[in-house]
Amino acid sequence: MTSRTPKAAAKSRTPGRRPGGPDTRGEILRAARESFAHKGFTATSMRAVAREAGVDAALVHHYFDSKDALFIEAMALPIDPRQVAAHVLSGPPEELGRRIITVFLGVWESPDGQQRMKAILRSVVSSDEVARLMREGISQLILTPVAEALGVPDAQFRVSLVATQLIGMAMTRYVIELDPIASCEVPDLIDRMAPTLQRYLTG
Repeated sequence: MTSRTPKAAAKSRTPGRRPGGPDTRGEILRAARESFAHKGFTATSMRAVAREAGVDAALVHHYFDSKDALFIEAMALPIDPRQVAAHVLSGPPEELGRRIITVFLGVWESPDGQQRMKAILRSVVSSDEVARLMREGISQLILTPVAEALGVPDAQFRVSLVATQLIGMAMTRYVIELDPIASCEVPDLIDRMAPTLQRYLTG
């Protein structure tokens, strides 16, 4: 058996970024979390994440088809915000408020969704970086599409008012667990909140 010389071995190495390995996807997600946390959603790029993970940019696109998809998985969101936006915009405008609160409660009422949403909400409250990240990401993926669909000059303000109601209700019901909101049946809560959300949006 002949042994390869160090020179021959060096020539056989492929230059450039390392290829995909067993934990390449995990390394990409780690790099994405750090980039999103430090730079925010807008300033993070797929290419920058690839550099941080030490892989070729094409490999990032192999695992994640867009920055939106990378954000959703890196932040361990229990829902795809793009699907949420598409769903709430799919029906009559006069029922938009009801669709929003129905989808929102549907996520929070599932055991896995509630656990992950609680973790996200607590992180947002305790960390300025996470708050900025979620603000940019959710605005880009949900709030902006809904605001654009309203087609009115103050649409962004209207959608922001809806967000205050949703966040306040989530804190009261699932984190503080303040009765009677905490023990209210979901259909009743939808019936009570839907008209207020609708008024913010189209009233």
